[in-house]
Amino acid sequence: MKKILLLLLLIGSIHIAYAQADEQAIRSVLAAQAAAWNNGSIDEYMHGYWNNDSLVFVGKNGPTYGYQQTLERYKKSYSDAAKMGKLYFDLLQIRKLSTEYYFVLGKWALKRSVGDVGGSFTLLFRRIKGKWKIVADHSS
Repeated sequence: MKKILLLLLLIGSIHIAYAQADEQAIRSVLAAQAAAWNNGSIDEYMHGYWNNDSLVFVGKNGPTYGYQQTLERYKKSYSDAAKMGKLYFDLLQIRKLSTEYYFVLGKWALKRSVGDVGGSFTLLFRRIKGKWKIVADHSS
């Protein structure tokens, strides 16, 4: 009985450690995105997204499908440093949905000389080839 209990505790500890590692990896993706944005690189910012035609971004103008179309939307909307400003994320919740998916809820803010803007976002992260990528983004 003691061996079974110890085994269950070990399995539970391993599960918690993996979940913490996944959450930290997702936080790192978002931190890298903010750093890339704040360095003026939308191309580098996009590395957090799944480079696939099935990527979906939903903003105030409705859905944009595909990595390239999302990249072009960002470049059109944020065409210079004044429009980009400095990006800040406030993560409110990171929830494991399965071994392959996480849900992230947060707030975003752009501090800009042309006027600050901000809002909320929900992200769906998927583990793809061992890396966490955003496969769906709804930002408002």
